[in-house]
Amino acid sequence: MTGFDFGRLRRFPDVEAANLFAADATDRLLLDTAASSVAAAGPGEVVVVGDHYGALTLGTAARFGCAGIRSHTDALTGELARALNADRLGLAGSYADCSLSAELFAGARVVLAQAPKGLDELAEWVGLIGRHADPSVRVFLGGRVKYLTPSMNDVLSSAFETVTAGLARQKSRVIEASGLRRDLPVSLMPEFPRREWHADFGMWVCAHGGAFSGTAIDLGTRRLLGVLSELPDAGSAIDLGCGTGVLAVALARRGVRVLASDSSAAAVRSCSATAEANGLAELVTVRRDDALGSVASDSASLIVCNPPFHLGGAVHAGAAVKLFEAASRVLAPGGELWTVFNSHLGYLPTLRRLVGATRVVHRDPKFTVTVSVRR
Repeated sequence: MTGFDFGRLRRFPDVEAANLFAADATDRLLLDTAASSVAAAGPGEVVVVGDHYGALTLGTAARFGCAGIRSHTDALTGELARALNADRLGLAGSYADCSLSAELFAGARVVLAQAPKGLDELAEWVGLIGRHADPSVRVFLGGRVKYLTPSMNDVLSSAFETVTAGLARQKSRVIEASGLRRDLPVSLMPEFPRREWHADFGMWVCAHGGAFSGTAIDLGTRRLLGVLSELPDAGSAIDLGCGTGVLAVALARRGVRVLASDSSAAAVRSCSATAEANGLAELVTVRRDDALGSVASDSASLIVCNPPFHLGGAVHAGAAVKLFEAASRVLAPGGELWTVFNSHLGYLPTLRRLVGATRVVHRDPKFTVTVSVRR
């Protein structure tokens, strides 16, 4: 077993700042806690899930010499950052990117995971592990103590006989699960995507576990839906940061051809399912992309966007600013960006600087909807 320099990891092409890090105490604790299990695993038997920028995947490869590591990261920016880090550290080819599927977990004996934000995402992981991993699989789920909840233990206990929490270190903790329940019918394991009918909008919403807001329609999206009739006529539009595809479907119902784009694998799979469930798959093209990186400049006349205001667990404007910059590049002169954000966030000057003239379409104590015209 050799050492690994976490300090050489970078977040790029994700947002970088002095208070944002590519590795944390949870990554280190996970590798230390799972050391004996990882060392005993054979080629192709170690799986990594939720690895933000490569600390777990590349740390496993460097420290234990593991071959055939399979890794899944929801955010495309994290996946790209891991590849760049692997190239820089001489670890290219030490792992394979996999979608969240049977392929990822088939025959796995060790699963290392950074705890997800929500229980549904964890339930989707556990369901796939239960169906496809080796019966001897051991799961090591790590996270910051303040984000780990007893409900996570309950989700793990639904599929494993033994679930134990280790001692905390540097405000992080690892939960270990083993003894996959052989008597649990596959039919009782969670299945995704889930879907929900919203009678107020006459729409099915489908969601994989990692999709923001699940099958609900979040309040910001509802505010944008409320002004949909004021949007200009357009033959095509972009839903930037599409999530589960609610705005994309609403636009498609008006006969608009929509490019729905998101960096989250869970989001694009959810959006595809939502479009299909509403009979609009032919009008909605769904693409996993980093801030419209694959879309030509000056090519769009209309973009709608409900941007995130978190980067991981940190409240940070960088995520929204990156999307505003992307919209400014992709919009043709005179094209419009319609966006919604929390009213306490000072995005108006940013939108005017990055995109162009911006006016408020709707404002209430919680949310503001604006339209910016590309200069």
